[in-house]
Amino acid sequence: MTRRQRRLVLIGAALGVLGLAVALVLSALKGSIVFFNSPTDVAEKQIPAGTRFRLGGLVKDGSLIRGENLLVRFEVTDGKSTIAVAYQGLLPDLFREGQGVVAEGAIDPSGTFKADSVLAKHDETYMPKEVADALKKQGHWKDGDNNAPKGRAQP
Repeated sequence: MTRRQRRLVLIGAALGVLGLAVALVLSALKGSIVFFNSPTDVAEKQIPAGTRFRLGGLVKDGSLIRGENLLVRFEVTDGKSTIAVAYQGLLPDLFREGQGVVAEGAIDPSGTFKADSVLAKHDETYMPKEVADALKKQGHWKDGDNNAPKGRAQP
């Protein structure tokens, strides 16, 4: 085998090992490269209790209950499914019913999502792209109305 052939074999083997490593890393990250899961996604995937993930959707109208010691309970919906959320702490100033929200935490054995952080939209017309896409997928989106979910009037 000539020097050039050995070099080509070595380069080919190195590229093969690198390709295998990249494939393994991407397959390991496949389930965690999601910005959030909608309530319907959670129901379909049957995410086990204790698994950390982000839950996104709209705060269901009439579901917000404020308790003692900054305990807040509300429901997140995508129009098809709803998940109860419990959070203890200060909520963002723009958090309210009918608005887009992404909460990070885990489902407890009783089926309640225990959030340790809550993110709300940051102005009157903005909704996170992921939440908007999930609402469009569920059919709860009015096209051509500045990112407004169906039934929500723009200011």
